[in-house]
Amino acid sequence: MSAATQTAPGPVPPSRNPAWRLQDRVGLAICWALGILFCAIAAAIVIYLLVQGLKYLSPSLLVTPPKIGFDQSQTGGFSDALYGTLIVAAMGMAIALPIGIAIAVWLSEYGRPAAFARVCESTIEMIAGTPSIVLALFGTLIFTSPVLGFLSRTSEGVVFGRSFFGAAAMLSLVALPLVVGSVREGLQAIPRHVREASYGVGKTKIATTRRILLPAARPSVVTGAMLGLGRIIGDTAIIVLLLGATLNFEGVGSTPVLGILRGTGSTLTSYIYSNAPTGPGNQPEKAYAAAFVLLLMVLVLNAAVDVVHRRARRAGTWTG
Repeated sequence: MSAATQTAPGPVPPSRNPAWRLQDRVGLAICWALGILFCAIAAAIVIYLLVQGLKYLSPSLLVTPPKIGFDQSQTGGFSDALYGTLIVAAMGMAIALPIGIAIAVWLSEYGRPAAFARVCESTIEMIAGTPSIVLALFGTLIFTSPVLGFLSRTSEGVVFGRSFFGAAAMLSLVALPLVVGSVREGLQAIPRHVREASYGVGKTKIATTRRILLPAARPSVVTGAMLGLGRIIGDTAIIVLLLGATLNFEGVGSTPVLGILRGTGSTLTSYIYSNAPTGPGNQPEKAYAAAFVLLLMVLVLNAAVDVVHRRARRAGTWTG
């Protein structure tokens, strides 16, 4: 075989390169060990909750509201907590998604005045780093105001401030930075010549954003919404302080839907918190079953995000 037809040797992996120093090899080994440890911890949590949840979960728990009883066989299920999770998730995203898209479009496509845009960016970052308990306390201060008394239970002029409205409004702040970041990243990934082509055929900036940019960034919008939903359904502090964490729905007034939304209730996170072995309810079997359902919801959301990313990659990428 001639030298021209011989296959050239491939590149030597860095870990096998003799030029690597000892400290580099040690650092690479530590990175590998930490990565494996992290995966093992995550797998242990998921497997443990799956095993414990499947052991205690039954279909009746999903459709039976909590009841008063002396043991776990008499205390019903957690249907109210499950419905409460769906309610706050829907209401929170109904607030966070349009506002987040609007902020992302303004920051990415307009950003004027520049000083106000920088303040807006800093505010989004600050909200993203604020503990949810701080947001809960801030929400308590707002929704106990007499001006917002129509959104929750009141008694002799005292506004309690606990309702699905208040909890959803503050939970939307938890999801807002994720929506803004994801949508903004999707818009910035669209090359400039796409915008210039739209302007060249007479489209205005608003029409370009509405008809071209936002449809092209739809995978990023879906990703931000899924990530925001995951944060909303996993929060506990805001639920406990602003929803009341009562195991059953306690509506206000006689209006069917509005009465429930103005009243108190619970979600899966507050139900788990209450029934954990160290909680006031001390019903670990019910807590493990609810934790399994919550974990399943989070895994479904993460899988949905992965599917959206894969489909977006298969659809093609922008090229210059």
